[in-house]
Amino acid sequence: MVSSKFVNLIESHADRIADGVLRRLSEDRRASHIARLPQSELRESCQRVLKNLGHWLTASSENEIARHYEERGRVRAVEGVPLHEAVLFLFILKEKMLDYTRDQGFTQSTVDLYAEEELEHQVGRFFDSATYHLIRGYESARTGAAAQAIA
Repeated sequence: MVSSKFVNLIESHADRIADGVLRRLSEDRRASHIARLPQSELRESCQRVLKNLGHWLTASSENEIARHYEERGRVRAVEGVPLHEAVLFLFILKEKMLDYTRDQGFTQSTVDLYAEEELEHQVGRFFDSATYHLIRGYESARTGAAAQAIA
């Protein structure tokens, strides 16, 4: 079971973590297309994960993750964001989230260390699934657009 202490920390500091993600995107040359999207849209994407992390990690189903991230993938494809940048966004979000928990210095006992490792494991599984479904959605949008162009 994922430690509620770490989940609550992330959920309650979603704005600060999202700021770090947006700052990193604006500085990363590999994210030139996605960084041009409205900051409000990118912030909302971050906060959708961060403020609801407990739900995503414990109560959500694979079908819910699939629906949400396949839709995000289709949207990014229509926006013309390269696939590698859409995936990079998820990587940066995951990195900033986990870095934030480490930077808070809560790992003082073996129980805390175990809880942090469990959080990293569960977050990793969630982001792996989100990435897979984002790519599926992106590819389906591209395949659909290509089929329409041929017809």
